[in-house]
Amino acid sequence: MNEQAARDIVLVRAIETSDRNFEILSQDDRHYANRTARELAQWQASETGKAAAPVHFYQQRAEQIIRKLSQRHPAFSAFVKRRTGLHGLSWLLPLLALVLGAGLDRIADPHRVDLLSGPLLLIIGWNLLVYIIMLVWLCIPRAGTTSFRARWIRRLAGGKAAMPRKMPHALSSALFAYMADWTQLSARLYAARLGAVVHLSAAMFALGAGLSLYARGLMTQYAAGWESTFLDAAQVHELLSLLFWPATQLLQLPGFTLQEVQSLHYAAAPNGAGGARWVHLYAATLALLVILPRLVLAGLAAARAGWLARHFPLDLEQPYFRQLHDAAGGEPGVLRVLPYSFTVDEARAKGLAAIAAGLLGERARVQLLPSLAYGAELPQIGQEGATLTAGLFNLAATPEKENHGAFITQLLLATGGNAVLLIDESAFAERAPDPQRLRQRVELWREFCIFHGKEPQLVNLLA
Repeated sequence: MNEQAARDIVLVRAIETSDRNFEILSQDDRHYANRTARELAQWQASETGKAAAPVHFYQQRAEQIIRKLSQRHPAFSAFVKRRTGLHGLSWLLPLLALVLGAGLDRIADPHRVDLLSGPLLLIIGWNLLVYIIMLVWLCIPRAGTTSFRARWIRRLAGGKAAMPRKMPHALSSALFAYMADWTQLSARLYAARLGAVVHLSAAMFALGAGLSLYARGLMTQYAAGWESTFLDAAQVHELLSLLFWPATQLLQLPGFTLQEVQSLHYAAAPNGAGGARWVHLYAATLALLVILPRLVLAGLAAARAGWLARHFPLDLEQPYFRQLHDAAGGEPGVLRVLPYSFTVDEARAKGLAAIAAGLLGERARVQLLPSLAYGAELPQIGQEGATLTAGLFNLAATPEKENHGAFITQLLLATGGNAVLLIDESAFAERAPDPQRLRQRVELWREFCIFHGKEPQLVNLLA
């Protein structure tokens, strides 16, 4: 799935998930989109000679719904077409860096090549420091993104936070939910893109500084020299030898002796004969230590961003997609329910059918397993025959780490985390109708389940 398809699908998911009262999309709209997307996906599959995959259905369905909403709400159409902040930044920032780098010699003396040029040494030193930080950062386990960079990524991925006017409130709320969801899902992609822009800008800044040296040298005779309050000629010679070592060794540029460095002190007579050599040394050093490494890093970041854009990581095992899988014409989903110390009577069994339809689609079936006794361990269960496995608890019971907690841990381990936890409130609501006590018990179970690795879902099987 590419980035554009993922963006459309996430957008439509946010709209449908938020639009619980069908204010934006009616049931007829959704059924029409299902039918049309199913036909288009099958036609697309026949054209390619491959079987229709659910992802093709999701993509076609998202396009149908976005097109319909764009026709109804022009402001929504403008929102869909707007570009992210990174689009303009990707070319503006490198161009600005090139111009600033070219104007760097205006800060220094434009008529001489300073062997201890502050701006040029700062460019080289800063980039070497960045390489060291990047290496250290790679060695730190689970090193995350800094908060400043994370804010930039969120801003670039989500675009402007302001919503277009003249949209229904429900649609605006859905778009806010989409922006929060998309910025989180696309963080790695935009981090790679931002990295490519930053590395390219650094290379352009150094390139601008190097080109400026040569451009001004065509019309001005540089007078090479140096001066320092704390360094003598020998120390300057050692420093420059270390600085220009890559240029003299890799590109075989002519070096310099201690006597030559001594003769270039500004206290001596001005010497314009050797200006070109120092320009070549500085330009070659910028190319070897800044421009080429930064271009390589920019290329790697761009390649990573391109791969992520073509293979966008979107989890299609979420309940929303399980419901759509049913609409796509796939096999009906099966919800396998494993009650824990909970006897499910006939009335509550019917409620489970409604829960299954909500999780896996209208044609979903329920596979109710025998209730597990209190304190018993999870029996051997396989993944075959069930689309989703649910552990069912009674809200009236008090959660215990060694019993309920152990069962949740075993269930998540057996299903690879692909399980839901259902907390039925029907019995507790009948026994204790006080809303305050109900909220306290719900919060107790919620915190307990989250502590053991899963957010629970509160249900009422008698509703």
